[in-house]
Amino acid sequence: MAYKAMAGRRVWSQAATRTGMVVPAVMIYVGLLVVPVGYAVYYSLTDYNGFPSQTPEFTGLDNYREVFTSTDITAAMVVTGIVAAAGAAIVNAAALGLALLLRQTNPFNTFGRIVMFYPHVLSALVVGFLWQALLGPQGVVNTMMEKAGASSLPFLSNETWALWTMIFVIAWALFGVQLVIYLAGLQTISPDLVEAARIDGAGRWQVFRAVTWPSLAPTVTVAIITSCLSLLKTYDVVVSLTGGGPAGSTKTLAYNILAVSFPERRVGLASAQAVVLVVAAAVLAFTVLALRRRAEEGAESVG
Repeated sequence: MAYKAMAGRRVWSQAATRTGMVVPAVMIYVGLLVVPVGYAVYYSLTDYNGFPSQTPEFTGLDNYREVFTSTDITAAMVVTGIVAAAGAAIVNAAALGLALLLRQTNPFNTFGRIVMFYPHVLSALVVGFLWQALLGPQGVVNTMMEKAGASSLPFLSNETWALWTMIFVIAWALFGVQLVIYLAGLQTISPDLVEAARIDGAGRWQVFRAVTWPSLAPTVTVAIITSCLSLLKTYDVVVSLTGGGPAGSTKTLAYNILAVSFPERRVGLASAQAVVLVVAAAVLAFTVLALRRRAEEGAESVG
């Protein structure tokens, strides 16, 4: 009986310890994510201007109808999609390629990793101002081109150029984190597998396709999801680099929420856009995970 009592107390003690470790994390998660999202969903169904003196008036799905019928908002959604898709492709391809070059540990590669990660240390606002000073109509690059007798380029004054310039700048700022993720993934690949493939006569491309790429699959999934989520909420660089121009060609949904709808005191509409953005991010993440799981199941069935 004494042994059973001691075992019971031990079980309860372990359960209390686990609960004590989990509860703070759950409280932080609920307070920082669940509660704000819940309020956003509530306000998205109302006509509210943000003043405490006004009682939110329930309007149903009117704000969501405006989100999908307003040309300005739908254009911002399209820009956001382009930034997320193109930016993720560029940053992940570049990060993976450079990670393969810097995977060996030596002083030069260590210095290269530090240099490549440096842009992420800078504030996104600072990054935008920096590149605006370089690529603006009166920026350093165009000034030097004019002095050299060449015509200036409309990096930020042409709608198409401005969009792709912004994507490049965002990818440049995000590049360091993705590089670290890929470098960490490369460290998990067994050298024995690579050596066995080389003994069998495989070249560099064959080793990458048969050994490196399959082993990096989980890392690629994480990198794609994290980069896409970061790109979907692009705001700071838009503010400091283009201000949403020219002619709204670089206005993202996050920018439209924070720089247009909120200043106009349309909290209900801004909340509806935020809910749409959260849902889009969740759908994207689950879609990538589902595709990855399907690919793994297909590989197992073939094997």
